[in-house]
Parts: sequence; C-alpha cells; structure tokens
Amino acid sequence: MTSRRIVSNEKNLLEKDDSNDRTPSASEKSNITPAVPAAVIFKLLGFTAAMVGGPIGMYFLTLNTIFRGNSTWAGATAAFTANLVLIAYVIVAMKEDRSDKLIAEEREKKKR
Repeated sequence: MTSRRIVSNEKNLLEKDDSNDRTPSASEKSNITPAVPAAVIFKLLGFTAAMVGGPIGMYFLTLNTIFRGNSTWAGATAAFTANLVLIAYVIVAMKEDRSDKLIAEEREKKKR
C-alpha cells in the first residue's frame, strides 16, 4: 500500500507569517505611546517605596523610642503601617479607575 501525499496550497499555522498583518502601511503612523501612562508608573513606584520603607522605618523608629526595646509591639506597628500603605494604594487605584470612567463618559457625550 502506498500512502498518498496531501498537497495543499494553504499554509498551516507554523508556516504563516503574522508579522505582515500587524505592520502599519506607509501612510499610517505607528502608535508609539507607552502602554501605561507615566503618572501610573510614578504612583506605583511611590507606593512600592512606601511599602518597603514605611514598615521598616516604623519598626526601627518605634523599637527604642516608643516601645523601649519591645520588638513585638514594634513589629505590630510595622505590620499596621504596611496595612495602611496597602489600603491607601487600593483607595488611590479605585479613585483613578473612577476618574478614567468619567473621562471616557465625557468624551462619549461630546461625540454625540
């Protein structure tokens, strides 16, 4: 028995070159804006610094000044500080999300 070779003019998924579909034509300008605005990156970096520096700073600040060497209470203060930073980040993110929706709604109303 002989096997029959299937000849197809279509390219399979491995042979297709998708890069031609994504390149803009000569008349179109490519979009080079960043995917995430700079303000969002700066907020994230600020909260990252606060999440690292805040609890550690509070631990060493309160260890000998307020709690007189009691590391349990100083650690609890550091944990409380970390939770405050986290709650602040969530609140800022929720407000930013609301403002993005409001801006999008205003643009939609102006188009009408």
